[in-house]
Amino acid sequence: MNQKPGNNSEESKPFRSLDFVREIVAQDLKANKHDGKVVTRFPPEPNGYLHIGHAKSICLNFGIALENQGTCHLRFDDTNPAKEDEEYVDAIKEDVSWLGFDWGEHLYFASDYFEKIYAYAVELIKQGQAYVDSLSAEEIRKNRGTLTEPGKNSPYRDRPVEENQDLFERMRKGEFEEGTHVLRAKIDMASGNMNMRDPTLYRIRKASHHRTGDKWCIYPMYDFTHCLSDSIEGITHSICTLEFENHRPLYDWVLDELKTPCHPQQIEFARLNLNYSIMSKRKLLELVKGEHVNGWDDPRMPTICGLRRRGYTPEAIREFCKRIGVAKVDGVIDIALLEHCLREDLNKRAPRVMAVLKPLKVVITNYPQGQEEDLDAVNNPEDPDAGTRKVPFSRELYIEQDDFMEDPPKKFYRLSPEKEVRLRYAYFITCEKVIKDEQTGEIKELHCTYDPATKGGNSPDGRKVKATIHWVSARHALPAEVRLYDRLFNNENPSGEKDINFKNFFNPCSLEVLNDCWLEPSLKGLRPGDPRQFERLGYFSLDKDATEQKTILNRTVSLRDSWAKISKAHKK
Repeated sequence: MNQKPGNNSEESKPFRSLDFVREIVAQDLKANKHDGKVVTRFPPEPNGYLHIGHAKSICLNFGIALENQGTCHLRFDDTNPAKEDEEYVDAIKEDVSWLGFDWGEHLYFASDYFEKIYAYAVELIKQGQAYVDSLSAEEIRKNRGTLTEPGKNSPYRDRPVEENQDLFERMRKGEFEEGTHVLRAKIDMASGNMNMRDPTLYRIRKASHHRTGDKWCIYPMYDFTHCLSDSIEGITHSICTLEFENHRPLYDWVLDELKTPCHPQQIEFARLNLNYSIMSKRKLLELVKGEHVNGWDDPRMPTICGLRRRGYTPEAIREFCKRIGVAKVDGVIDIALLEHCLREDLNKRAPRVMAVLKPLKVVITNYPQGQEEDLDAVNNPEDPDAGTRKVPFSRELYIEQDDFMEDPPKKFYRLSPEKEVRLRYAYFITCEKVIKDEQTGEIKELHCTYDPATKGGNSPDGRKVKATIHWVSARHALPAEVRLYDRLFNNENPSGEKDINFKNFFNPCSLEVLNDCWLEPSLKGLRPGDPRQFERLGYFSLDKDATEQKTILNRTVSLRDSWAKISKAHKK
């Protein structure tokens, strides 16, 4: 029920692993806890776009619900109107749906519960467990203490219940300015857990909310809202990342003091950290606002929309999340594993085509003028049902500049003067002449001859060539712009250097734009999301900036797979 309709292939079936979170859920089901129900939730704050780290939480929460015939809610914890926007809400829904999960009728917003949460706050005041504090934010910070020193009680901590009720109601009516009052829980200013030292439950924010408009001028804090929203929705397992572990006592305190009928169990797991990446929405926003990248969906960004635009598939991301597992201790995952999962997926599904990114013209001098022919090419050797396609061949071709050297080293086996190579699916050719620009000495084109008896790339006399190169017919090729992406940062841990701005590690070579590229004509009409493997070059997909007049492609990932080599060496 939390999986998209029609997605019933073997690959889409839920994966069951014995990680510690699933073990807890299994034990609860065995004990008939929560009446045998499993209700999870993915609760993003709509203050930015989701990234690959969120994908892990999405797969975990929706996956556990799916595996246990339960439900998973999509809930927006929208308690900070100053940073939230409907744009983020729409983007998050699109990302979760694209990853392959369906929340059905279970779409919620914390703002739906503002009236209930306010009533709960009033109840705490009546119980003497909450008070209105009139200290400034700076004074509250100073009185909070340190990890080794207890905090100090606020002079307003013992206000009478009636006074607290009156002040809190007037806060709601908008009688006070921001920063003049907050509502705090009355717990223990000497607690060893800083989160339990009379945490703030409500603050004044005179900002328009993206859903409730100007109805409210006080807003509940995240910790207060989150546990109550879970309880209101009947969540059974509140799964979150490790940074909320120290918040769990407050989560439990609120629900215990209010004696809510539903008390979800908070379970913490290690968040996803990737090397050469940052997973902070605040820092990602800095990159966007500073125009270091071209928006949230820049293909270099670790955002889900950025990965989608680059050509990543939801299947590859889900497989990656499955492989990294669920741990109790934070760690850093090698980005090469993510790329490996993508290559494995694309290798099976992506048709092969030929494209030349840095062209060098080749004239086959003994091929008849005006003649052309169609040659058979394999669409995907990994897919026996993929069939073949026709590739046009003519007298003038483009090959890659790197596939020719005029004065090659000993072990250069590609094209060079007097050397014979195989053109993929075509003929053997031999370079006879190099044509250069008289002014610059730059190589402009090659004059070659072909052996008509080697059609299809095989020689009837059994002679061998050591290299096969790709090509496109100049007469038939489609022009294109191709964008080559590299890692956004050139430091393995860009946010780990405390005294250095993470933007100092920005990789200036993270994007290379090639404007003089040529594609085989089968790529005409390519749609976004349709992957292609450019033989010998990598996997590519159409960019959203492409038009009917201009083809723009992104390199999704190269063919080289360092993770596969590492894994193979480890097995040995």
